[in-house]
Amino acid sequence: MNSEGALPTKVLVVDDERALAAVIASYLTRAGHHVTQAHTGPDAVAQARAEDPDVIVLDLGLPGLDGIEVCRQIRTFSDCYILILTARGDEVDRLIGLSVGADDYLTKPFSNRELVARVQTVLRRPRRPPAAAPAVEDQRVFGDLRIDAAGHEVWIGDHPVALTRTEFDILDVLSAQPRLALSRRQLIDAVWDTAWVGDEHVVDVHVANLRKKVDDDPTEPRYITTIRGVGYRMGRG
Repeated sequence: MNSEGALPTKVLVVDDERALAAVIASYLTRAGHHVTQAHTGPDAVAQARAEDPDVIVLDLGLPGLDGIEVCRQIRTFSDCYILILTARGDEVDRLIGLSVGADDYLTKPFSNRELVARVQTVLRRPRRPPAAAPAVEDQRVFGDLRIDAAGHEVWIGDHPVALTRTEFDILDVLSAQPRLALSRRQLIDAVWDTAWVGDEHVVDVHVANLRKKVDDDPTEPRYITTIRGVGYRMGRG
């Protein structure tokens, strides 16, 4: 719920099943969010651009443009949190959705209370960093990889790297304690929330996407090291 006097957070629900979208919207509205709906892929992209939502609940099976392409297009202009809805067992869709910028997923069938809780969880993560000059101690360097924790920016050499919010948050947590190996659960607690429930392998997908963007070969890692049986740790670059 929002604090008293704060503007309601904006949630865009995208599903071509209008009855389901209406039910989801009603639950989110009762939870204190300002909710709008879209029922086709093109409409979802247009409304996301016009309304600048904080969270998008996105079904993957959409007419006009499928949810994967919708997610890909939205990521070109928005850093909002995207929660994709997939049919149970559609692992490939989940992996592709996360690879093009979704932050989390929920498999159908799901309870509306579970969906509302998942939305509330992502909203506890700050969407944008406060406008402030980066402090010297927030500049972290690992070989060619440079991380500006305060400014939420990452470079490889002189080239900026475009990361999703979740990818950056994982890198931020790992680089803040570079000698510490963190388990999937520890990363979930730090990046998503201690109340998050789901498949912890979602961390592996985001780490794989992150490695591709910073040109880190998992067989000879420079920046993110896999600690077998434990989790992940920053490399020395």
